[in-house]
Parts: sequence; structure tokens; C-alpha cells
Amino acid sequence: MYNEILKDRIEAGVLLSEKLKKYQNSNTIILAVPRGGVPVGYIIAKSLHLPLDIVLSKKIGHPNNKEFAIGAVSMDSMTIDKHPDVPKKYIEDEIIRLRKLMQNKYEIYMGNREPLDIRGKNIILVDDGIATGNTLLASITMLRKRNPAKIIVAVPVLPYDTVPVFEKNADEFVYLIASKYFRGVGGFYEDFNQVEDDEVIRLLNSTSPIE
Repeated sequence: MYNEILKDRIEAGVLLSEKLKKYQNSNTIILAVPRGGVPVGYIIAKSLHLPLDIVLSKKIGHPNNKEFAIGAVSMDSMTIDKHPDVPKKYIEDEIIRLRKLMQNKYEIYMGNREPLDIRGKNIILVDDGIATGNTLLASITMLRKRNPAKIIVAVPVLPYDTVPVFEKNADEFVYLIASKYFRGVGGFYEDFNQVEDDEVIRLLNSTSPIE
């Protein structure tokens, strides 16, 4: 299993759809992480006849080291770790800045559509793979605040030692490849071209069924 290679994001979506069949035509929403998660989520949404939306979240970097996350923010919630050395004003300014970026991104992708209401619904959170998983874990924490019935995380590939983390944090965790020799998400795809904004917009606006 650990030597498998996926052809592309479309194949990843097809294989995940088979594992998620029980959610077909159910009270469930697909939430894809732009940009790479959208082609995967699109295939799942079409295969299972479910609505597709996006989930946007950004990490808040430490002022002295932007790569070190001290929290994360979405358009309607946030999670902050305790760091007494970080000024409150810095965090407040970062939240405003990041929310503005996300709002702009959401409008680019979704136009003037309102985000789907996930209260009381199952949500399937989809990305094209997990490297560290920190942003996705932050997304789970923030999505819980919106009271979904259940959070299912579905990804094609991740490091083997990350599996227990997601099994613990999600209500259900579905994946294709968990590698003990993880070499970056792109290493498990034959075709891992960058997904451009135009493709994300096209998929999110598309209503044509899968051939």
C-alpha cells in the first residue's frame, strides 16, 4: 500500500468517492481546501451528488518567526495558542489582515454566494494531501464551532504517523495512502500540476455532471 502512486487529483477523488459511498445523496456538504483540494472535492461532490463549498483558514505566524504558527483564523472563527510574549495588538491586527485576504479570496472563487450553512449537517473536509496537517487541524477546530453533525476528513495521502492525530480529531477519517516514507504530497502523484485560480473558479461554478 505504501508504494502506491496516484495518477492525478481526479483519480484521488474517484477513489475517495468509493470509500465515502454511504454519504451519497445525504445531508452532507463537501468542503474543499483551495486550491489543490478543489479538484478532489469536485469529483467527490459530483460522484455522491453533494453540494461543494470551500473552507479557508490561515495560520497566524509568530511575529519573530512567521513559519511558527501561534494560532489560525477562518472567516468566522479563530483559535489562538497561549503565547504571553506575543502582543495582543499584533494578534488582533493579523486577524483583521488575514480575514480581509480570505474574504477577497472567497469572493474571487465564489462571487457573491454566501457560504453554505453547515449547522446540523455532515461535512466532508477534503484536501489533496496532508504534509504537517496543522492548518487542517485548525480548520476542524474552527468548523466545530459552527455545529456540524459530523466532521469527516478525506485525503488521498499523508505521513503514516499523522493518521492517529486525524483519527482522534475527526469523527471519521478516510485516506488512500499513509506512507512511512513520506516525501511530500506531490511525490505520490504522477501529475501534481499547480491548480490555478481559474480552474478553482471553473470547478466551483460547474454544475455539469461527471461523464
